[in-house]
Amino acid sequence: MDTSINSFSPQVSQFILMGLPGIHNWQHWLALPVALLYLLVLGANLLIMITIQHEPMLHEPVYHFLGILAVVDIGLATTIMPKILAIFWFDAKAISLPECFVQIYAIHCFLSMESGIFLCMAVDRYIAICHPLRYPSIVTEAFVVKVTGFMVLRNGLLTIPVPVLAARRHYCSRNEIEHCLCSNLGVISLACDDVTVNKFYQLVLAWILLGSDMALVFSSYALILRSVLRLNSAEAMSKALNTCNSHLILILFFYSIIVVLSVTHLAEKKFPLIPVLLNVLHNVIPPALNPLVYALRTQELR
Repeated sequence: MDTSINSFSPQVSQFILMGLPGIHNWQHWLALPVALLYLLVLGANLLIMITIQHEPMLHEPVYHFLGILAVVDIGLATTIMPKILAIFWFDAKAISLPECFVQIYAIHCFLSMESGIFLCMAVDRYIAICHPLRYPSIVTEAFVVKVTGFMVLRNGLLTIPVPVLAARRHYCSRNEIEHCLCSNLGVISLACDDVTVNKFYQLVLAWILLGSDMALVFSSYALILRSVLRLNSAEAMSKALNTCNSHLILILFFYSIIVVLSVTHLAEKKFPLIPVLLNVLHNVIPPALNPLVYALRTQELR
């Protein structure tokens, strides 16, 4: 496309979030279940945070990570749910460019932060099971603070270029996004100039953050499984596995949706609703599921 033409084309002042592709006429019926799901996210995660804060027996590193995960879950859901409900209830589809770019940053930051906390929890379980005698001296409150701070800096800094690169593009004609939220790929698809750098950085970021986290998480659990299989006692083996089964369930769910979402993007032109719906659910279901799984399967929390 001729950049000289783009430079004289007016920049759009806002984007229009159309909602779920193919079901615009009746998507408002989804407002009630979406609102209830959001209330579940807020209520369950706040309850987890309050319980951990006020129960002395839960003042341990593994529960500190769980409390941090609850904060991240609330942040992730709150980044997108109010706007989705506004679209469904009040047909408030317009969103300014700065607000859209801020949402892009927040979504990327919270998602990568959730992946990072899962990695921290996997390392915690690995040390607890494979090196139990060294666990108290390694996994301390200072350790929790340091790794959490590292995750915040890593995810906060590495995701900054995503909205910055998107903001540098020129949006001169189309402004309708077939989505409920400002997804980076959905936004830059409207740009009138070249977006190769944007797509390349999105891919690199996915491999650096989510890809490396996923590899390290499953490596930790492979080492845990190897260590557990060496135990002579069936009771000791069962006890060791029970300490991390809740975490493993949530990790499998979290990363499985990412893989499925990546695959369904290839069929986006034929079935546009599926990747959009999965994208929304991936930002909402884990924050609702995480506290429920831990509350139901962890005796101390019950």
